[in-house]
Amino acid sequence: MFDITKVQAAPSGDLLTPDNAVMLFVDHQPQMFFGTGSGDRAAIINSTVGLAKAARAFEVPTVLTTVAAESFSGPLLPQLAEVFPEHEVIDRTTMNAWEDEALVAAVRATGRKKIILSGLWTEVCLVLPALSALEQGYEVYVVSDASGGVSPAAHEHALQRMIAVGVVPVTWVQVLLELQRDWARQETYGAVMEIVKAHAGAYGLGVVYAQSVIGAHAAG
Repeated sequence: MFDITKVQAAPSGDLLTPDNAVMLFVDHQPQMFFGTGSGDRAAIINSTVGLAKAARAFEVPTVLTTVAAESFSGPLLPQLAEVFPEHEVIDRTTMNAWEDEALVAAVRATGRKKIILSGLWTEVCLVLPALSALEQGYEVYVVSDASGGVSPAAHEHALQRMIAVGVVPVTWVQVLLELQRDWARQETYGAVMEIVKAHAGAYGLGVVYAQSVIGAHAAG
């Protein structure tokens, strides 16, 4: 029952924060991109790198994983590896990342309950670990624009399947801004603005314009 006396200026416990989330990037590899047909691949790469930079800016624990990197799928996306040059990449044989003991151990070691998940392909490499982690008590947030399937239908149907059981769809900019949440947080404000300018398209151009106009007025 709604109790108006308990209304206060406070964030929901459902919100993603730098202290309650872990990011899991699954199979952003050349061979997987070759088969991705649900959207523009350059846009997916851009979103993935923007999301990765968000993780780095807010020091969100991050797990990187590939499948059959040496025998079939190729290395981790270079632009993603560049964001995390010191990170170990967990290579698997399993299509379901949640059946790999090393990966599960890495996620478990973070102590975080909310998994921000992205990868290729949505209908296999996202659905399988998302449902598996969800069943074990994790809260799963799938970054739809940093992920892709072999066709638009495959991507959308996979998202629908996950949403039906409780997975939450988000976008990379949504994650970035939810982690920031207050423009008065100066310790991350500058980094967020740089990420937006580099990866957020028209929004980023708007920031460039606003900064130039404000800077010009301040100088005058």
